[in-house]
Amino acid sequence: MTSMNHSPIKHVLLAIMFFALSACSTLDILNPDDGVDKQANWSAADFYKEAKTAMDEESYEKAITLYEGLESRYPFGRYAQQAQIDLAFAYYKNDEPESAIATANRFIRIHPRHENIDYVYYLKGLINFNRGIGFLERYLPTDKSQRDPGAAVESLDDFATLIRRFPNSQYITDSKQRIVALKSNLALHDLNVAKYYMKRKAYIAVINRTKHIIEKYQRTTAVPRALLLMVDAYQKIGMNDLAADAQRVYDLNYPNGLPPINNPKFVHEQTTSEKIWEYLELDQ
Repeated sequence: MTSMNHSPIKHVLLAIMFFALSACSTLDILNPDDGVDKQANWSAADFYKEAKTAMDEESYEKAITLYEGLESRYPFGRYAQQAQIDLAFAYYKNDEPESAIATANRFIRIHPRHENIDYVYYLKGLINFNRGIGFLERYLPTDKSQRDPGAAVESLDDFATLIRRFPNSQYITDSKQRIVALKSNLALHDLNVAKYYMKRKAYIAVINRTKHIIEKYQRTTAVPRALLLMVDAYQKIGMNDLAADAQRVYDLNYPNGLPPINNPKFVHEQTTSEKIWEYLELDQ
């Protein structure tokens, strides 16, 4: 009898739960924030518009999802092509350099004659130029020559390719300035290696490394320092004639002594914080 008395109540409760769940499902379908249903009838233009809005708001993860959705739903056409370029940039801004480079390379392979292909090469250069820069390096001046040179070499190649293939590109001037900075950093990196060899008394290695600097990175501030290291290394192994030759080259080209090292992340006027940093020798 007890179970029979409670049975109608159970049925009522089950009915209420059923209608509640149905109502929730209905609300979910109609919810404008539900991305899947909201995008069900989107055109390529709708995807692209929303993705651009997300980019403008610096919501890069959201933009990446939308660009990927556009590519998946509409793989052909002008929106899809531009989405691939913007996707590479979104990955770059979201600190995903590997995905950014892979996306850029894929675009170059599929659309080698696209009207904006020069920008994609430029973007690759930027990605590698800034790869490996940590939080502190973004806001404080540090010695970029101490970083792994691999990304710098790739960046140099990207900008050089852009200049060679697209000499009339609007990105040429900026690319040339960045090449100057990259060569300076790479030269100083090799100089640091040569100094390490000198401390280890590996004098032949010092000579080879300094020759490399002088031949490959002319017009950088590492060259006169490489010459002096070369003089010292030749003297250490008793090759005084060659040491004297290197000294003469130094005296002829640098009569006023060593020029100051200019090693910014990018060619620019020193900020106040950089001057203070340099004065306190915090980067030594």
